Amino acid sequence: MATDRKLRMGMVGGGKGAFIGAVHRMAATLDGQIELVCGAFSSTSEKSKASGESLYLPPDKAYGDFEEMITKEKALPEGERMDFVSVVTPNFMHFPPTKMALEHGFPVICDKPVTFNMEQAKELKQIIDKTGLTFALTHNYTGYPMVKQARDMVKSGKLGKIRKIVVEYPQGWLAASLENQGSKQASWRVDSTKAGISNCIADIGTHAENMAEYITGLKIIEMCADLTTFGEGRTLDDDGNILLRFDNGAKGILSASQIAAGEENDFNIRVYGEKGGLRWYQMEPNSLIVRWLDQPTQIYRTGGSYNGERATTNSRIPAGHPEGYIEAFANVYRNFAYTLRARMQGKEPDAQYLDFPTIDDGIRGMAFIINAVASSKSDEKWHKFTV
Repeated sequence: MATDRKLRMGMVGGGKGAFIGAVHRMAATLDGQIELVCGAFSSTSEKSKASGESLYLPPDKAYGDFEEMITKEKALPEGERMDFVSVVTPNFMHFPPTKMALEHGFPVICDKPVTFNMEQAKELKQIIDKTGLTFALTHNYTGYPMVKQARDMVKSGKLGKIRKIVVEYPQGWLAASLENQGSKQASWRVDSTKAGISNCIADIGTHAENMAEYITGLKIIEMCADLTTFGEGRTLDDDGNILLRFDNGAKGILSASQIAAGEENDFNIRVYGEKGGLRWYQMEPNSLIVRWLDQPTQIYRTGGSYNGERATTNSRIPAGHPEGYIEAFANVYRNFAYTLRARMQGKEPDAQYLDFPTIDDGIRGMAFIINAVASSKSDEKWHKFTV
């Protein structure tokens, strides 16, 4: 049983030359709850075997494709087979292995966006609802302790009714045409057959959408989007500017760009309520700045004894020791692992560990992509957000 051992992870994608696969593996193993036991790491059997060898897996645990991995692992006894599957492929390959894994009884943790299109996302939800299997989506930025502190402060009403949300994700890495210079990461993202109907909004705009809804608890109901393709020869957007309306009457601005020359990953959010406002920057993630109408500015820090339970639970080390991207990513895996372990033991998971993105977040993300593209193409000023 899963009471006295690490959870066993199988991975689809993430082989040699892939950026995000290594991140997932570091995040999964950080807290000692999970071990990688098998994988179908690449699009060819030869590459998958080579990746498995570089990860020191037994030769028979580096499978030629995900169908072989899921079928053969399912045939093994419990405790010898994988316990869940991590899907870290490009967008167009999220659905097939996730669907097959769930249908064979394996929980899944998947990179975002959840699928290639909405039809696939809704089909996955039906399977998850029917089977009751645990599913997580790696909107990893929600794992930062100060993001969770911000969420709790908003939820408790400390800022008053939320009025305005500004969320930005500027990058500059696609200011040059890297897809024409042999960059694997650029090539599939600007290819509509692999990325879907959007590049920038699907890749990083969904992080901004998810962050705005996660911290505030509000839902987008209307948008006015202006998506642009600046890169010569590209067919998908590499820049987006969107006005938002939320279900409580709040207004928002969302900006996502991959052509902001010189920018790295300056993901940031500002939330303003009737009584005060907060701001958080991903490049300085251990600080949450809170400003009030009638009090001095406050700075909350990761590891501070004054933080709420959610922020404290998702911190690992004493204040002043920086926790960053990998640790936040690992919080999604850890919470998923604790939840999965409890369910494997027939127990109800601790509510604080259910704090990870789910299929519902994935469907919201797909809807955001679809509505942003539709709004940008429309002559109407406001486009109703539909799911």
